[in-house]
Amino acid sequence: MRCAVVGAGAWGTALAHVLATNGHEVRLWAREPDVMAAINSRHENTVFLSGAPLHKSIVASNDLGTVLDGADVIVYATPSAHLRSVAKSGAAFVKGGAILAVATKGIEEGTLALMTDVVAAEHPGRAVVAISGPSFASEVVARQPTAIVAASESPEAAHRVQQVLSSASFRVYSQRDVIGVELGGALKNVMAVATGIVEGVGLGHNSRAALITRGLAEMTRLGVALGATASTFAGLAGVGDLVLTCTGSQSRNRSIGEEIGRGATLSEALAGKQTVAEGVVTAKSAGQLATRLSVEMPIVEMVNRILFEGHTAHRAVAEMMARELRPEQDA
Repeated sequence: MRCAVVGAGAWGTALAHVLATNGHEVRLWAREPDVMAAINSRHENTVFLSGAPLHKSIVASNDLGTVLDGADVIVYATPSAHLRSVAKSGAAFVKGGAILAVATKGIEEGTLALMTDVVAAEHPGRAVVAISGPSFASEVVARQPTAIVAASESPEAAHRVQQVLSSASFRVYSQRDVIGVELGGALKNVMAVATGIVEGVGLGHNSRAALITRGLAEMTRLGVALGATASTFAGLAGVGDLVLTCTGSQSRNRSIGEEIGRGATLSEALAGKQTVAEGVVTAKSAGQLATRLSVEMPIVEMVNRILFEGHTAHRAVAEMMARELRPEQDA
């Protein structure tokens, strides 16, 4: 098949590599000229995935129309803040019958739309598939066994994405709960920031385990309020991605949280970073979504207070522990 990957960050690059390794014709849209040049000449994304050799058949371009033209499967992997504008810019080049897969994780600022909803709005009438799960890009390119989920209201579209991506080292499961899969992928980044903050203030494994577990409860609570299935959060796109992002040393969101826990301001923690920490953007949108739906999310609320209101991390931890006692399971 002819495949297009829109976004040459680490995750988009890794997915392009998977598709090319599976024998598909792959074009990769890179906004940055130096990223495009390095992929085409050195077969390496020296900016976002340095040290990982890429399949030599991948062709990178900064011309979106060229990348999208004639593609049977299109994978969107841009940062959440740019997804709508990029999808809108390329809409005229998307052929009829193309399957649109969304690997971007987040909740759009302002509209509070999920990423598949953003793409669906710019490509009306098209089948859209959410891709999510525990997957550090460097390990995917190194062909370490990885499992993710492809979710769509169209079983045929989910199956098609499942087929083009699956390989001996990259296993894709299908799902119909798009909301649950998307929220799992978005909210785990916020919980990773919170976990980093906890570790940054010097707390240990007990605290981290408690935060991850209660974070999962918050994610599930919001998901169910939006119509998701609770069991989705016990799967790869829920607890699987949550554990990886909250504990893995490669997690950008966890690293940002650690710096803030040690006393850095948000601007100081973000300074000089080339990659996007989606948890920072998603924290604000998730908090607004929780307020709109009257869903209690104390961890998300506290992350927002620390990131955007100058609340100290040490004080926040003490306040979380002093909250009113309650049953573990929601009624």
